[in-house]
Amino acid sequence: MKQPFKALLIAGVSLVGICGSVGAAEQRVFENHSDVPMPPGIQVISTELDGPVFANEQGKTLYVWPQKAMRVGFAGDSKGKSVCGDEITTKTAGMMSPWPPGMDLPELDKRLSCAETWPPQLASEDAEPVGRWTIITRSDGNKQWAYDEQPVYTSILDHAPAETNGGSATRADGGSGTAPARLPVGPPPNVPPGLNVITTITGRLVVNEEGYSVYSWDNDAPNKSNCIGDCARTWIPVAAPAAAQPQGDWTVIDRAPGVRQWAFREKPVYTYSDDTSRASLAGGDVPGWNNVYTQRAPKHPEELTVQMSDVGDVLADSDGNTIYYYTCGDDSLDQLACDTMDSPQVYRIAIAGGGDWDRALKMWPYVQASANAESPSALWSVVYVDPQTGRSADAGQEGALRVWAYMGRPLYTYAGDKETGDIEGNAIGEWQGKRNGFRAFYVREEFGRRG
Repeated sequence: MKQPFKALLIAGVSLVGICGSVGAAEQRVFENHSDVPMPPGIQVISTELDGPVFANEQGKTLYVWPQKAMRVGFAGDSKGKSVCGDEITTKTAGMMSPWPPGMDLPELDKRLSCAETWPPQLASEDAEPVGRWTIITRSDGNKQWAYDEQPVYTSILDHAPAETNGGSATRADGGSGTAPARLPVGPPPNVPPGLNVITTITGRLVVNEEGYSVYSWDNDAPNKSNCIGDCARTWIPVAAPAAAQPQGDWTVIDRAPGVRQWAFREKPVYTYSDDTSRASLAGGDVPGWNNVYTQRAPKHPEELTVQMSDVGDVLADSDGNTIYYYTCGDDSLDQLACDTMDSPQVYRIAIAGGGDWDRALKMWPYVQASANAESPSALWSVVYVDPQTGRSADAGQEGALRVWAYMGRPLYTYAGDKETGDIEGNAIGEWQGKRNGFRAFYVREEFGRRG
């Protein structure tokens, strides 16, 4: 007889554990993007974390699910085909250890199909391809829009325009180890050739074609570089070709006859010769020098703090305890998220407490918000949680906790952390906590990130 999946989750804990209302917002500058042809009903909107993204008429972010090789087989969409259908998956796929295939998934009476969780962005019968937008035919005969041949979807986790709760490019792996990520899709950034923009937890960071950071200097004048001699050997000007023309927020300045340099929002830009890792923030530690962002990420809530750990700066509560986020993708062909308050909590309790609710609450307490806490952006919210079920609760419900959430997911501290800056809870879970487990909420992680 097949073992229930809940029992398997609890039994597998020892294995898994070893393998390790928005307040007044500040005026924000959003990223300029390239103009691209779009189908009727598709628009570009600015999001707080992922910059410009495509959205439907209701302002809901569009996502893609590129196929990726798993431990056994593949998951995600191949180009020109959607595998996110209307049939409800009921069994594990065996794509991720330690779960074997063929086990019953939890809470099948409440489980949704992939297409219910990720509604496809449908095209009309008479729709025509435009630009990089094409049309695929789904298994049910409906037409669906695709961008760069990848079918596009909305997410039921997004409740308001410009949200990206379904997935963010801040975690290129989707927060689930080797699982294929659902990622927002948008127009190319409006940057000069040889430059690019990547999404980081600190903002939309400008890098060169090798992935190394671009910087500006406080001592430069508008559209004039004062970095010459030894300065220009340490801080290498980002050269603009002779035929370069201004575009968007970018202008061209003359350093010397025949020598041109790019400037962003009137600030000349450079790379740093001492950078040893891609997307580094090290140059920004040098007085007067700054990483260049097309837009900065919103600030964290005022009652939270930032503390230094051994490998980077982490977000912490008001007492200095490191904050962790929980990530989970279930082992089904659909790879549905299981880290929200609406998803089965058995996954989290298996990792957090070996299947024991009381132990899980003791080891991983929720980060509680003060009575007058205000969110600085749509990324942050204060939610009410029933700690005995892990589900959302009404504000007046007895025993309900008022908890900080990031992208709709509650945050935690770890009882094993004894000192400020401790990160003993980091990477607890499967695939170093990325697949089903806990990760420290880094606001800056220098080592081993993008090198």
